[in-house]
Amino acid sequence: MDLSIVQGFTKSLAMTVLSEIGDKTFFAAAILAMRHPRRLVLSGCLGALIVMTILSVVVGWAAPNLIPRKWTHHITTLLFLGFGLWSIWDAFKEGEAEDLDEVEKELNADIKSNVGEAKKSGKDADDTKKQSRPFLTRFFSPILLQAFSITFFGEWGDKSQIATIGLAADENPVGVVLGGILGQALCTTAAVLGGKSLASQISEKIVALSGGILFIVFGIQSFLSTVES
Repeated sequence: MDLSIVQGFTKSLAMTVLSEIGDKTFFAAAILAMRHPRRLVLSGCLGALIVMTILSVVVGWAAPNLIPRKWTHHITTLLFLGFGLWSIWDAFKEGEAEDLDEVEKELNADIKSNVGEAKKSGKDADDTKKQSRPFLTRFFSPILLQAFSITFFGEWGDKSQIATIGLAADENPVGVVLGGILGQALCTTAAVLGGKSLASQISEKIVALSGGILFIVFGIQSFLSTVES
């Protein structure tokens, strides 16, 4: 296997796992899995994260064709160093359970408003009811769509998405995609199967510190590496 693919895969996997464990979409998946069928929550959350990963890598892969390679390399270096310092700052600034409580409060209102509608979508729903439902819900479960939308928009503009774009601009995009998808699958599966109990036991401070150190290591490595023309 090409060494560049292995390097992109390894970096992407490590970055994704340390970025996603304990973030808001991780907590959202854990809470949703407590209230809805796990297979639907897992499918929706993982589907959104895979789509987001592929989109991010495509943007990162295209960037060197629009901006000189030298500039994308320097931008990536600054992003890694900046995110590393940001993660370390967050580790000492915020409390451990704040994100979990915040996400649970945000989801409660939305879930309660959709419970009635979800119960009505039984197997014996007639054609008239199907026609009155939104287009996508005729083909996909409302729970799956809810998990997909919450995760997708929760990840949009997130630190891990921007870091993936930067990584894809500097590493082999195939390796970044494979590593990112595997990392997302591991984190999402752990959140869905472990539920809220797993999320509440995770030390966000340790994860944030580990992620911050990893970002800084990537930044230093990028700074010391040569830029391919």
